[in-house]
Amino acid sequence: MPGPVAVDLGTPSPRSSFEEIQHPSYAAHSYVSDHPHNQHHGNPSSWSSNPPIEELPMHYITDEKARRRIIRPVGPGSSPLTSPHEPPPNSIHGVLGDGGEEVDDDGGKEVYRKMRAAAALRQIPHSPPTSFQEDIIENLPAAIYTLLSCWTRFYQIGKNNHVVWDEAHFGKFGSYYLRREFYFDVHPPLGKMIVGLVGLLSGYNGHFEFKSGDQYTDEVPYVAMRVMLATFGVLMVPLAWYTSRELGFSRRASHLTTIMVLCDVAWLCISRFILLDSMLLFFTVLTVFCLTKFHSERHDPFSPDWWIWLTFTGGSIGCVASVKWVGLFVTALVGLYTIEDLWEKFGDLRMRKRDYVNHWIARIAMLMVLPLCIYMMSFKLHFLILNHSGPGDAQMSSLFQANLEGNDFSKNPLEIAFGSKITLKNMGFGGGLLHSHTQTYPVGSQQQQVTCYHYKDDNNHWRVEKPWSQPRVNDEGEIEYLKDGDIIRLLHTSTNKNLHSHTVSAPLTKLNNEVSGYGNETAGDQGDHWLVEVVDDMVLGKKQHVSRVRSLTTKLRFRHVQLGCYLVAPNSILPPWGFKQIEVSCDKENNPGDPHSHWNVESHWNGR
Repeated sequence: MPGPVAVDLGTPSPRSSFEEIQHPSYAAHSYVSDHPHNQHHGNPSSWSSNPPIEELPMHYITDEKARRRIIRPVGPGSSPLTSPHEPPPNSIHGVLGDGGEEVDDDGGKEVYRKMRAAAALRQIPHSPPTSFQEDIIENLPAAIYTLLSCWTRFYQIGKNNHVVWDEAHFGKFGSYYLRREFYFDVHPPLGKMIVGLVGLLSGYNGHFEFKSGDQYTDEVPYVAMRVMLATFGVLMVPLAWYTSRELGFSRRASHLTTIMVLCDVAWLCISRFILLDSMLLFFTVLTVFCLTKFHSERHDPFSPDWWIWLTFTGGSIGCVASVKWVGLFVTALVGLYTIEDLWEKFGDLRMRKRDYVNHWIARIAMLMVLPLCIYMMSFKLHFLILNHSGPGDAQMSSLFQANLEGNDFSKNPLEIAFGSKITLKNMGFGGGLLHSHTQTYPVGSQQQQVTCYHYKDDNNHWRVEKPWSQPRVNDEGEIEYLKDGDIIRLLHTSTNKNLHSHTVSAPLTKLNNEVSGYGNETAGDQGDHWLVEVVDDMVLGKKQHVSRVRSLTTKLRFRHVQLGCYLVAPNSILPPWGFKQIEVSCDKENNPGDPHSHWNVESHWNGR
């Protein structure tokens, strides 16, 4: 048999795909030999009792083995490799071991949760005080900042004894609550009711007019009212301290945050007057504080503290949204936090489905239903208090006004007749009263303007007249009641102009015809004639059951006899030459469902 043959393959090329693998080392040998309890293991003869741990290259370990390999510090009675079924002592949710090493004993199935847990360790808020001394140290800065806030907000708060800026609005709204007179405003009512309550507690009787720039009289305790409302601005400062501490800020960062809130000139000044902004800012800061407290309880869900701070968060959301709608911005903040929180819980495979559903129910109940109830309750109290007729009546429907004390609707004759003096209320959203004044259009026909107006005055009065082809109404003759299909003229009682339309385009709604005041009591043309169409009646029902037009309840449309268009007020606001009142025009389209073409008789006078 021939001898062995040696083959020289040369030096491997650097580009070769072969890789040289070193022989496995025994790193654990040196680790064990250095251990104070295992000095005698430093020689191979002792390996029989404690075999070395072989460190294999990654080429030899599958992904599954790599995920399941757990390394812990060696201590008495333990080895570097420990069974996955033995939970490490002092571990946090099974993620970290004694020495802070990561323990992956679940097959790598909850990597995302463990990443969140590791991040949570860096965001642990400061532990609560455990002794009286620690409690004093923690709360002393807040007390000092509160005293400084009182000084900055209260110092010489009554030096300016004139009505400043929006005190002319919100002080007047507080007066309406004290007089219980209905008014209309764009903001929700909670803040203005608090202004009224402050006036009541201060001894204010509600009869000052709050005209901008006027000097306060002796009967207006404006200093006490300003102080009470400035208290909301004072409380923002300690809330800023506690919020920053709850977020885990250092003491320096907390001091900086609180000083910024304390010394902010805009917040300071706006808290010193009879305004809504101090309440708005206070409830905004309170919402953020309650949210941080709730966030701190996230590891103990459904505990009493967890429910308390969730409820307070929802309550403060309801309050801030009930002062001004701009408070919805902090509501959006809470909403985004809630979405992110529920999404994290959705990825937690260890959470039971029942618990996850309960988290949804709790948040819907406390962060949606509770704020909505507070918002609606503020309006309920608003309407209960303001039960007397006031300056905002015309903004509301005729039937709503009929339920207010002090209006004259109860004196109205029920059925409308020719010769009656009436006011016509547009039934569209934000509809006003049919109105005219001596000013003329600067464009179009340049005839007398006809508009819709949201306040009651004599320029809203119209007289129901017969068409030009029929004799005038005889006040001594038989009463002729108005019914469906009658042709009428509407005569403006203040200027003796007839409600008129023609083929001239309306000033804003160019596709509609212009409506104007034209002629007089004895002169006019066919453009003054309008056909009455009954839509229905809120009491009698469909138009077939309506034999005569009634005030308040009968819904009407007015069709121009000559042009076939309909009288509408589509909420188009006229320029300053029209005093920013609502444009009235004649719509060429026949849309029976358009509420802006619906009218009802609101006030009605007839001496017969």
